[in-house]
Amino acid sequence: MSLFPLHLQVATLEHLPQIVELDQVCLGGLWTLDGYKRELESPNSSLLTLSIPLNPNLDKIIGCGCFWAILEEAHITLIAIHPDYQGRGLGQFLLYALLKDAVVRQLERATLEVRVSNNVAISLYQKFGFQVAGRRKGYYQQTGEDALILWRGDLHQPEFKTQLQQWETEISDRLLREQFQVYLNSFGSMPNSRNLSSSNSARR
Repeated sequence: MSLFPLHLQVATLEHLPQIVELDQVCLGGLWTLDGYKRELESPNSSLLTLSIPLNPNLDKIIGCGCFWAILEEAHITLIAIHPDYQGRGLGQFLLYALLKDAVVRQLERATLEVRVSNNVAISLYQKFGFQVAGRRKGYYQQTGEDALILWRGDLHQPEFKTQLQQWETEISDRLLREQFQVYLNSFGSMPNSRNLSSSNSARR
């Protein structure tokens, strides 16, 4: 079976034009190029990308995710997967990676907002232990739609690290069924993965 390389990396300046394009497609232009530059410059921001190779010298970014570290909390600000690649476990992979980075940063809680109509996203977050903590009326200005506030705690507890390991196995199996070979950069290891820093397939 031929596997397609899938790279998980911390975003860099050269990624930003593609990230802005992805933002336009998935989020309707949530942030500008300058906005994403500020995320890269902030030590309290984690901005990750998923990409696949187009040719030996160029990768295409098909997903990105971000959170802000505020006191002991990870505020997940966005998760975006290109429509052509949705439904293949990539959103789950990005959420896992963000939560794992939050653990590395010794954060204790995670929170996010999601449209009340986005049942697919809500189901994903609930699978990762998020619960509804509140509701923001008219939060999305373009449509006036409400947002649910989701929250989960105990990221610093040993039980959560055990849960992360279980998710690693499940996500790895899913990505393998989707014919992805995962390459990681500074994210430890997963089943069905290789480390980008030591792989000849790594590209910048």
